[in-house]
Amino acid sequence: MTQPFTDDLHPALPYPGTRPEACFVHLDGEGWPVTPDPATDSGWRVAPDGLDLDDWLAEHGEPPLAARMPVLAYGSNANPAKVTWLREEMGLTGPAVVLRARCEGIAAVWAAGLRARDGERPATLAAAPGVVEEHAVWMATADQLRVLDRCEGRGLRYQLVRLHTGEITLFNGGRVDAVLAYTGAGMRRMPLLVHGVQVRCSEVGQRRARGLGGRPADTDGLDVTPVLGDPSPDDWPDRLFVYGTLQPGGSHWSLLEDHVEGRAVPVTLPGTLHDTGHGYPALRPGDGPGVPGHVVRLGAPEEAFPVLDEYEGDEYRRGRVVLPDGTVSWTYLWGESVEGMPVLPHGWAV
Repeated sequence: MTQPFTDDLHPALPYPGTRPEACFVHLDGEGWPVTPDPATDSGWRVAPDGLDLDDWLAEHGEPPLAARMPVLAYGSNANPAKVTWLREEMGLTGPAVVLRARCEGIAAVWAAGLRARDGERPATLAAAPGVVEEHAVWMATADQLRVLDRCEGRGLRYQLVRLHTGEITLFNGGRVDAVLAYTGAGMRRMPLLVHGVQVRCSEVGQRRARGLGGRPADTDGLDVTPVLGDPSPDDWPDRLFVYGTLQPGGSHWSLLEDHVEGRAVPVTLPGTLHDTGHGYPALRPGDGPGVPGHVVRLGAPEEAFPVLDEYEGDEYRRGRVVLPDGTVSWTYLWGESVEGMPVLPHGWAV
């Protein structure tokens, strides 16, 4: 699928509706497929014109992926017509970025209670060892997350958590650890047990699900950390790839050192380093000889990034990249042209 699609191709009813086979960005009743491309700042391109997703978002006056938070969508929130309903009924603004993901060890299962507004049975999330399902990850702005909070009844029907159970892998190979997710709050949103077994949404449709009899499970089996207040895009991930003066032993390692937990791990990021001629390098991700550096874990990213962002200045933009093992990490990408800049040798040192 490379052309835009409309909501009528993916009706919202019966719940949870249908989903496009591709990752997509959605606005005003239309969706555009999105495909991975590590050579872009965002890591993704929008069909059919092939724009960097960050550039596409900027053309619509909206923030880039780096200013968005990953939220697991395992029910109707991955349905384009539901996104339009969120706009019309809940005040959602801006493009919705919905990235498909492989989910291991968790499953969408039918909840014990029915929805008050239409009598349909909603989905809830549960631990499911050995199970693999395909769902989606919204890359939501702070305003969009507040709309999702209202829609999901945060604190009443569902709670917003960071999920530690299972493994979620995007189509670009990036693993989304500690993803935000809405999980059951109260017995009506606990998994329904029929003869002691939870019922996966992929195996039983809505028509049959409405008539199921059983009892609520005592727990969904998930390892979660409840989210208090409003999360920040800076909270995820808690890793930073450094390749220049911020590396251990580099001239400005002292700016970073106090924010690091554990040891710095040597890593080579796919991409190319260019010589700016000013004593610091310019990183462009994607194909190339590879960029040696280190990945560090930050104890409190929201405290570290204001210092680091100021140091890097306007020439760099902070973005998320996928390391060779699938770990998602922040790094500082060169934000200007590299035309005419020599390529630095693989063993270049600060």
